[in-house]
Amino acid sequence: MSEQITTSGRPAPFRGPMIVLGLLLLLAITAVTSFLFVKGTAKPVLPGGAQQARAGDGFYGTLALPAKQAPPIHLRNYLGRPVTLSQYRGKAVLVTFLYANCPDVCPLIASNLRVALNMLGKRDSEVQVIAVSVDPRGDTAANVARFVSDHEMTGRMQYLIGSASELAPTWAKWNIGSERDVGQPQLISHSALVYGISASGKLTTIYPATFEPSEIAHDVPKLAAQ
Repeated sequence: MSEQITTSGRPAPFRGPMIVLGLLLLLAITAVTSFLFVKGTAKPVLPGGAQQARAGDGFYGTLALPAKQAPPIHLRNYLGRPVTLSQYRGKAVLVTFLYANCPDVCPLIASNLRVALNMLGKRDSEVQVIAVSVDPRGDTAANVARFVSDHEMTGRMQYLIGSASELAPTWAKWNIGSERDVGQPQLISHSALVYGISASGKLTTIYPATFEPSEIAHDVPKLAAQ
């Protein structure tokens, strides 16, 4: 292999491991996203009977059509306090499904949501972020508290946890896939989307795991106005 030379004349550092890490992350995101689709079809399974559709109406996120009331959420956060989706009526709500021990997609989503909130500035009061656990076993209160703190989302994200029997009804209503890896049981394949809920409680927009924070920062005021 020939050695790369920088403009200073010194050998450039070999970035092979970084390239491999980037490719592995891309593959992981692709694998998780594949859980959004029904086997043998090209149609994503979305909550409330909505069908993923075109962009439009000034939103940067993909519109969920027809717009319907988002499925209810009634769970407890990692502090033990009850949380419902309906209590945030009047605000935009961003709903996603995560697990604290996730090595790739979940940290990406949490980090980009933080950036989006920072971009909103004072308008971040118009939106609430809700994350629902897909890992009843691993998402203990301590693990989730650490995850939220590490991503600077303490007080900015309602991270809801519970037993499998408590979480399963919410997964079903939101058509969320959650499957533990047989070979690596600490890993979970799960649906990785962010759902934009309007102030009137309607599932309005959908964002992939690789969303740009600026897309959500742009859409939040519109969601909060509907």
